[in-house]
Amino acid sequence: MKRTNDGGARRIVVISTGGTIASRWQGTGYAADASGNDVLATAPLPEGVTVEVVDLFNVNSSRMTAAHQLALLRTVHETFADPGVDGIVITHGTDTLEETAFLLDLHHSDSRPVVLTGAQRPFGTGDGDGPGNLYDALQVASTVSDLGVLVVFDGRVHAARGTVKTQTLAADAFSDPSAERLGRVGFSRVDIERQPERPAPLPLPAAAYKAAPGDTAPGAFPLPRVAVVTHHSDGDPFLLNAAVAAGARGIVLVATGAGNATPEIAAAVADAVAQGVLVAVTTRVPAGPLAEIYTGGGAVDLVASGALLTGTLRAAQARIAVLATLLSEAGDPARSTALLRRLLDGPVRAEPALATGGSRSASAVAARA
Repeated sequence: MKRTNDGGARRIVVISTGGTIASRWQGTGYAADASGNDVLATAPLPEGVTVEVVDLFNVNSSRMTAAHQLALLRTVHETFADPGVDGIVITHGTDTLEETAFLLDLHHSDSRPVVLTGAQRPFGTGDGDGPGNLYDALQVASTVSDLGVLVVFDGRVHAARGTVKTQTLAADAFSDPSAERLGRVGFSRVDIERQPERPAPLPLPAAAYKAAPGDTAPGAFPLPRVAVVTHHSDGDPFLLNAAVAAGARGIVLVATGAGNATPEIAAAVADAVAQGVLVAVTTRVPAGPLAEIYTGGGAVDLVASGALLTGTLRAAQARIAVLATLLSEAGDPARSTALLRRLLDGPVRAEPALATGGSRSASAVAARA
């Protein structure tokens, strides 16, 4: 998993997309406007590393669109068409970094690393964390291989899959609430502690060749609509039905507990699936897997209605999995469902204490290609 330096300089391409790491004061608040070269100038380079900068776009990541992400995906693939490139670092805002990283990872088939990083404190501040994070990301990108897409932040190395933003403002912004970190970096040393599990990578979707970073206005670049609907006390099918009526081809239901809702929502899911809509069920609980335990509108009924459980993937990354499935042009609903099942974590077996009293444990984790 760890690649030793062969004595030659490692050539790393930094793709700049904006975010806090590139944000400066605008009079009323911060916004991304610093160039990639400006950001790079704040960080020392690891020994034996040379860097080239690509300024792809410059946005606060809360404004990130699928068109941005697909343009970035295409740029990553085009960059790796050059065999002399040893790795890629992407500077990105933290708000939607988990979504972009997962989309890239689902389509990443190269042994060379893609590393996303950013900052929690703005560009040019005396206590800024951007320079250190960028240095660490460059160190990781010049050292590892065969790990897929990574997130490097606050001295920690995370696999793209499952890693989410867990702190709004603290420096250690990212973690996988359901798994251990992948490794750590510091003192010019990268230690990888485990191998990430990843499904077989998808080919680059045709939409990636059409997307342009400027296609940010709603409808400027039409893509499949994938909606996220959250269940809660007094929750009803209204918003789920409204999403279907608005043309959603995919829905992520953020359920309670291990994947539970109501009989009325389960019926609405069945109606949506009958119309060809892909439905994935995640949970609003921060950590742990989903499981078929409860009926009465619980995960047992949602799965029977045609929904797929997302394992330990949470809403933002589950939505990316649905979007990637729809963009893959899988064809008929059965093929799309099979592909989505492969991209998602399958349901896991419930703990024995939870599987008693007449409830039903989930099937074993689905094998991933």
